[in-house]
Amino acid sequence: MRTVNANLLLLLSMLIMACSSGAPSDQPRTAKTFYEQALGAFSADSVRMGEQLLNEAITQAHAEGDLHTLYLAQLRLAESLSWGNTEGALDMCKQALATYERHPDSERNHVIILDYIGTYASQLAYNNDTPFDEALAYTHRAHALAVTLRDTLGTELLCQTLTSLANIHWAMEDYPAALRFARQAEACAPDHILQGTLQVLGRCLMSCDSLVEAEAVYRRMRPGDDLQAAYIVQSNLAKLALRRQDIEAAEEAIDEAFSHAEDLYFKALEQKDAYYQASLAQERENERLRYASALNRRTLWGALAVAVLLAIAATFVIRARLRVHRQQRLAEAWRRKHEVDERIHETRLRHHEARLHAQELQLREQESAAQREQLRQRDGTVAFLKDFILQRSEVIQKLEGSAQRHVALSQHEWAEVEHTLDAIDGDRIARLRQQYPAMREEDVQLCILTRLRLTNRAIGNIYGVSISAVQHRKLKLKKEIFGQDDPEIPFEQVIVDL
Repeated sequence: MRTVNANLLLLLSMLIMACSSGAPSDQPRTAKTFYEQALGAFSADSVRMGEQLLNEAITQAHAEGDLHTLYLAQLRLAESLSWGNTEGALDMCKQALATYERHPDSERNHVIILDYIGTYASQLAYNNDTPFDEALAYTHRAHALAVTLRDTLGTELLCQTLTSLANIHWAMEDYPAALRFARQAEACAPDHILQGTLQVLGRCLMSCDSLVEAEAVYRRMRPGDDLQAAYIVQSNLAKLALRRQDIEAAEEAIDEAFSHAEDLYFKALEQKDAYYQASLAQERENERLRYASALNRRTLWGALAVAVLLAIAATFVIRARLRVHRQQRLAEAWRRKHEVDERIHETRLRHHEARLHAQELQLREQESAAQREQLRQRDGTVAFLKDFILQRSEVIQKLEGSAQRHVALSQHEWAEVEHTLDAIDGDRIARLRQQYPAMREEDVQLCILTRLRLTNRAIGNIYGVSISAVQHRKLKLKKEIFGQDDPEIPFEQVIVDL
């Protein structure tokens, strides 16, 4: 009965989990995740969704203490707010600066934040017709920092801060100062931001009535596929022509500017239509997914209800069968009790036999131990006789006394040592020569000296070499001739095993 209940609970839990899996799950999300999703929303021109995700990223970053993601989200939100709320963008950018100063990491980001604050402050001052002191203060800080980082980060940030100073002074109607900063920006501008720098320089030149230089700057610009930049260039060329009273050139520039404006307008319409089509397709896909999710939930809940009913019916059926089986088990229990009694009797008999068998094994083990002791004594006697025979050999005595002096053996003496060793060691050296015919005579002699258990110092005196040379020679012989690479097995053991 307990098994049945457990199975029912398991079935119900699996169905509930399946139903819950049909609904969208709330996975834990970090500030970095919100920030990355916000960037994706801005890439898809979904400004409202991007700002909402940035606010969530800021809230989550405060909770996590992730200051890096916090100031990046604040800076990106300030950039988005700047299109319609300059004051809010300035306040958010100042918050980003305060966050960065609590957790400074990339000095490049420090310059960018300061430059953004200066830009938003200048826009607010221009809109409200207030002094530009705050804008100049922050932008000069950004420029000073960019100058110190020029060798490490290049001239891009320096050019941007100079351009910002030029724009601020132009808004202040301080055109000579604006022109000076614009020329400095153009002198250090990298290729990828040169067009924007030239646009600022041309505007400053026009404000200073340097019409020839301004026209030359605008004609240097290469807007390429950027229709808005092309329109700005042609419209300014038209203004220059009008100021020079060159009506023909002005008409030509105005026509080209109008053509670029039309292209820009139609391109904007195409982009708008593509955006709405994509939004509509996405909304349809979201609706389809919501309908499929709801249908899945309904299907799963229906399956759950059917499963519960089936489980209840199965419970009643199983209970009825259990009552019948219970009576059958009682009868079977009496029969098994009789069988158990018989098995107990048989077990006792086997236990007695096992005890007798164990006693017999113990006697055999004692006999085996006695035999091993006899073999050990015999092996000791044989080893003693071998050592005695070896010690009787004059040549071997000569070798054993070579620990502190040089010893030279003749071929006859080597043959006598080998013959003596083969006689007491079962023709070991002769079998070694037969098994490894590639061995040199000095290798065989090294094996003989090793088998006689001479030290490396004694062997070195015989050959007139150092102990390390003997060790190296043994290692080389073990690897190249005997094929043994295990460093844990000494050369002496290899000779014994062979």
